[in-house]
Amino acid sequence: MARFRLPIALLSLALLAAHSVLAQYGTYDYGFDAAKLIKRQLASQEPVPVVRGAEGGETIRLRQEVRQLEQDKELWTLYILGLSLMQFTDQSSPVSWYGITGIHGIPHQTWGGVTPTPGNEETGYCTHSSILFPTWHRPYLVLYEQVLYNLIQNIAKWWPEGEPRERYQATALRFRIPYWDWASSPPSGQSVLPLSVGGSPYVDVNGPSGVQRIANPLFSYSFKPLNATAFLQDPWDIWTVTLRSPTTSDNKAQSNNSLVAMNFDQNLDSLGQRLYILFSNYGNYSTFSNNAWIPYINNGSFDSLEAIHDTVHNLAGGGGLGQPNAQGGHMAYIPYSSFDPIFFLHHAMVDRIFAIWQSLYPTSYVTPMQAYIASYTTSRGEFQNAATPLTPFFFNENGTFWTSDMVRDHTRFGYNYPELAGVSGSVPNSQSRALSRRARGRVMAAINRLYGPSTPSSLYRKELRAGRLGPGKKVPGNLPAGRVFSGNGQYREWIANVKVKKQALNGPFFIHLFLGEAPKDPKEWASAKNHVGSMGVFASDERYGESKMDGMDEVMVSGTVPLTKALVEKVMRTGKFGVATGGGGSKGRSVGGRFVGFGGDVGAGFRGEGEREGEGEDGEWEVQEVLRSLDPKDVEPFLRRKLVVNIVKVDGKVVMHGSYVEGLGIHVVSSMVRAARVEEELPAWGEAEGGFDVV
Repeated sequence: MARFRLPIALLSLALLAAHSVLAQYGTYDYGFDAAKLIKRQLASQEPVPVVRGAEGGETIRLRQEVRQLEQDKELWTLYILGLSLMQFTDQSSPVSWYGITGIHGIPHQTWGGVTPTPGNEETGYCTHSSILFPTWHRPYLVLYEQVLYNLIQNIAKWWPEGEPRERYQATALRFRIPYWDWASSPPSGQSVLPLSVGGSPYVDVNGPSGVQRIANPLFSYSFKPLNATAFLQDPWDIWTVTLRSPTTSDNKAQSNNSLVAMNFDQNLDSLGQRLYILFSNYGNYSTFSNNAWIPYINNGSFDSLEAIHDTVHNLAGGGGLGQPNAQGGHMAYIPYSSFDPIFFLHHAMVDRIFAIWQSLYPTSYVTPMQAYIASYTTSRGEFQNAATPLTPFFFNENGTFWTSDMVRDHTRFGYNYPELAGVSGSVPNSQSRALSRRARGRVMAAINRLYGPSTPSSLYRKELRAGRLGPGKKVPGNLPAGRVFSGNGQYREWIANVKVKKQALNGPFFIHLFLGEAPKDPKEWASAKNHVGSMGVFASDERYGESKMDGMDEVMVSGTVPLTKALVEKVMRTGKFGVATGGGGSKGRSVGGRFVGFGGDVGAGFRGEGEREGEGEDGEWEVQEVLRSLDPKDVEPFLRRKLVVNIVKVDGKVVMHGSYVEGLGIHVVSSMVRAARVEEELPAWGEAEGGFDVV
């Protein structure tokens, strides 16, 4: 995996100047007041747009990965100028940055005349822990894309007459919002977090009036002005810009994007594995779609699109991994998250995952389920289904809303994703079925290339090509791969299933898993070699009281941390986990099955049943045992000794003991899996088999 080396230094330098730069640079100067012109144009239009998509949804164009879009220089210029103009549009407009991002949570105001259900006034429209989680966000993104597209068409007209204007107008037609792929390996030498997003608070852009330096609209959003009445609690009522991993909780806080980048790099393998498992083993929409823990539905299916989405929110918000005593940023808190420009890059990726999943499982879709968390227009306990209105997104001028049934095929909005060319977004008919099978093979090949490299399936295909493994072959036990696979590609997948109350710690938090003790200093967790993965719990600030009003404080959520890659590296004697010494570099005595907080041996966390590790002559903790295979007889005793859990809030406070986290349960399970033999297929999973409780 590419690590963040030189860019870290660049981010650190940018960090020091962030506030002065944001104060110094504004939007692009076109030679006239563009924001005022847009305001006049908006005043002559319908106050709230009908959601149709860019170009009215009539021409399908690709949403690109953000780094790919950046290579298209003229389209990238239009994107940056469009974002900047949107962020400088008067906040009172419903299609300003503030107006559209405010649909999600704060400032809890009516949008488009869609009034709240009585008693739900202090929530946003967004549906969380809901069967509608993927489908609600689809028209939300389309609305954002539609507004941004229209701004970009205007900007293209402002180039000088002649060839430049014609060229930019033709380029502008191709615009669709980009997504940020946080689960696949970035280009060599770069972080998962793109430099265009976190590298600098300003950007040089070559617009209609030449090259100018403006505030980077992907780095942060500046409130114009901050509505301290709506943002009731500190520090939200004093932060005039959106922040990631803020350095302090006062009005001098700055973003620490370098730490955000480190945390994403540390969790890249885990996110990729979770996504790969979601594509290959979650064929039921009810479990795929949302993170609500429902015992009679979930059973062995603890992960979901929403659960992975939550972890990314927490990582982007910062805090929690490597920065004690820090306040989490906007992205880590549900009511404030949408104001950060990274929100829409992230959610375009979430919609892409949803669309890819639909191509694999086209017949599974929304089934009736209770709302476990209230939204602006939905009460807790109300049943939601495929015909439930996705408020406040209008289908037509008559006040009809989009529904999940209506948004099932994303291409009706005029966009698609690179992997899905030739794949229907809805239930295939008999004429398209053969084509769809071939196209879905291409989709599976893309999944294997992007998210499979750290999985056993990728290793198995490598061994097949080398002739060391294959159907009917007896696998020599002395070969490392022979300790992982049988001759027909069967192996055992290991996963830590997690469930916990969403508001157990009165705000967002992380559950970190390590093989062996974590470093004593949490600042070192972001680079600890024995870090296996993290699950983020995306929540509200309890001080605001929203969680009690919408029922969030009663909801159980679930997710996973895959363990197989770390175990395979132990069996194969390869990879970052190695076989020799080191429990993450921590020294001192093990504290075994208990938590310790600040002032104690923080890194020790708590572990499953088992013996303490021994201490070597150099004071490092040594790995005494050898993991011989992935069989339960070898793995369970190993994990009981080695698996360590540390829980930390996004404000950096380490939880003192696992039992203090309400509803927390961590259970290790395994499944027999047949590895994919070719790129055009995915692994075949057996049923989950019970293992043991860690908590």
